[in-house]
Amino acid sequence: MKNRIIGHLDMDAFFASLEERATPSFRGKPIVVGSDPKEGKGRGVVSTANYKAREYDIHSAMPISRAWQLSEKAKSEGRERAIFVIPNFRLYVRSSNNVLNIIKKYSKLVEQASIDEFYFDLTPAKSYKKAEEIAKKIKEEIRKKEKVTCSIGIGPNKLIAKIAAGKNKPDGLLIVKPDKVNSFLGPLPIRELPGIGPKTAEVLHEQGVSVIRDLKKLKKADLRQMLHKAGEAIYEKARGIDDSLIVEEREVKSIGEQTTFEEDTLNPVYITEMLNELCESVFKKFTKSGFLKFKTISIVVRFSNFTTINSAKSFKDFLGKKDLKKFKLEALKLILPFFDKRKNPRLKLIRLIGIRIENFSD
Repeated sequence: MKNRIIGHLDMDAFFASLEERATPSFRGKPIVVGSDPKEGKGRGVVSTANYKAREYDIHSAMPISRAWQLSEKAKSEGRERAIFVIPNFRLYVRSSNNVLNIIKKYSKLVEQASIDEFYFDLTPAKSYKKAEEIAKKIKEEIRKKEKVTCSIGIGPNKLIAKIAAGKNKPDGLLIVKPDKVNSFLGPLPIRELPGIGPKTAEVLHEQGVSVIRDLKKLKKADLRQMLHKAGEAIYEKARGIDDSLIVEEREVKSIGEQTTFEEDTLNPVYITEMLNELCESVFKKFTKSGFLKFKTISIVVRFSNFTTINSAKSFKDFLGKKDLKKFKLEALKLILPFFDKRKNPRLKLIRLIGIRIENFSD
C-alpha cells in the first residue's frame, strides 16, 4: 500500500448550494435545507445548512425546530431570518452524477462514498505536484459546469485525504504528503478522526486526551481495554495508517424508508396506513433495483422518548416481485405487537416508523 496518492472530494454545503443556484435570490442569504419547521413545531432534522446559516449555529442533523429557534434569535438580533427549503433530491442526485462523471475524466478509480463525497485514485500522477494540478482542474470544471464549489484533500491514503478535505472549506485544497502526516494530525482535536464520536471522545477526555498527539501516547492495549475492538482501529488512525482500498461500486445491502409523524401517536389505523405507504414505496424501489428476491423484512419503531426498537423476520423461501401483498401482511404482523404490551409495555406513543428489506438474491 506504499506510494499511493489518494484524493477526497467533498462538495461544499451541497444541497444548500444547489438551492442557491436554482434560486438566484437566495444567494448570500442563510439557507437551511430540511423538513418544514412549522414555526418551531415541525418534526425532522436539518439536511444541510449553508455557511451563512452556520453563522447562526445551525448545522446538519439538528432538529428542524431548533434551527427555526436559532433563526428567530438571529432575527431578534437584527440579522436575516434563515430561508427554509424542502429538499429536492432529484436535483441533488442529478448534480451528484455530473460531479462523478467529471472526476472520472481525471481518475480511472473513483468511489462515491455518499451523494456529496468521492474518493479517487491519483497514484498514476506519480507526484503530489501533478496530483495538485489534476485536483485544480476538477475543481474548476465543477465550478464551471455545476456552478457550485467543492473542497479536495490529497494524501497517502483515504483517511488523510478525507480529513484534509475538511480543513480548508469552503472551496479548499489541502495536500498532506507522507512525511507531513504526523505533524498534520498531531494538533487536531480527537473528534477529527473518523470513528470518534461524542461518547468515545468523552471516554478519552477523562484520560486527559484531547488532541491526536495525546492519543498517540496510549498503547494499543490501553485503547483496546477502554474502547474494545474500536480501540485498535483508533490506534491505527491516530498514526495516519489506513490501507482501505477505493471501491468503485458498493453492494446494496438493504432498501428501506422511514417517516417521522407530525405528532406522536399510538393510533393503529394511522400508523398502519403510513406503514402501508412505506411498504409500497420500498417495494417499488426493490422492483427497480435489479434484484429478483429478498429474504428478510425489518421494521424500526422509535417512541416519543427516542427509545428505538428494531424487529425483523427472515423467511425460509424468498419473496419476489409478485409478493407485495405478502410483504405488506408480514410488515403488519411485525408492527402489531407495538400497539399493545407485547413490545410496548408502557403503551408509549410512537414518533417514527420505518421498513426495510434485506438479504437479496439476483
